[in-house]
Amino acid sequence: MKPIIAIVDDDISIRKSLDRLIRSAGLGVLVFASAEEFLNSAHPRKADCLILDVQLPGMSGIELLHQINIHEYKVPVIFITAHGSDEQARSEAASDWTVAYLIKPFCGDELLDAVSAALKWKPSTSSETLESRRSHE
Repeated sequence: MKPIIAIVDDDISIRKSLDRLIRSAGLGVLVFASAEEFLNSAHPRKADCLILDVQLPGMSGIELLHQINIHEYKVPVIFITAHGSDEQARSEAASDWTVAYLIKPFCGDELLDAVSAALKWKPSTSSETLESRRSHE
């Protein structure tokens, strides 16, 4: 069974382009327009990786990460954002399950590399942050 990548982004053009990109890599895709739509679906526990926009209407991507953690859904997350200078959001997005934080626009290969890493992801056993992991890459 091929891995399933869930995409949560309110921009339909981003959802469509990421859907095509992920499918072209031979992976399964589920797309959602909001965090609430994702949580209310039958799929939160079925995703092998979550590509999550930081800024969403209603519940933000970071709030969704907290909900996922509260419900103990163990899924690696790749954050995407058009607001690269928002250091507070970057800091709040850091978790043991955050694999990457990509600034839009990013290249397809960069995202596919992050998805590949996410599918092999094992959470940190220490309090190591996303920033300290990045500095070791």
